[in-house]
Amino acid sequence: MENRHGSHSVYSLQVHLVWITKYRYQVLQGEIQQRCREIIRQSCNTLDIQIIKGVISKDHIHLHISYSPQLNISETVKRLKGRSFRLLMQEYPELHRRYWGSHFFCIGYGCWSVGNITEEILSNYLNHHKEQPNGDENFILE
Repeated sequence: MENRHGSHSVYSLQVHLVWITKYRYQVLQGEIQQRCREIIRQSCNTLDIQIIKGVISKDHIHLHISYSPQLNISETVKRLKGRSFRLLMQEYPELHRRYWGSHFFCIGYGCWSVGNITEEILSNYLNHHKEQPNGDENFILE
């Protein structure tokens, strides 16, 4: 991965993020899965986050991203989860049957610096998530 440049910085910050749907309900399927992918891509573009690789499974999301040093990871995840939650709930009223409260995703998330593992290991791990054991395919964010 090449260095990225800001107005006063040069950086290569990468992180692997994972978050799950509340109760691990498998609601990220079909049209909802596609829309979630679009929302995350739009949000990342707005925040100047580069998606290196990502997978939207039925009940969780994996993102391998490159981000600016101005961004705070916890705030970034909060914004990605919050925007996707709001828009998905507005656009798909059927989700209200499962999620009657104000949480679509679990409160927590996983975050690993890519420096702790090689890009090759992470890429293989995400490629493994492309296909479900039952033959269904997850959407790839690239």
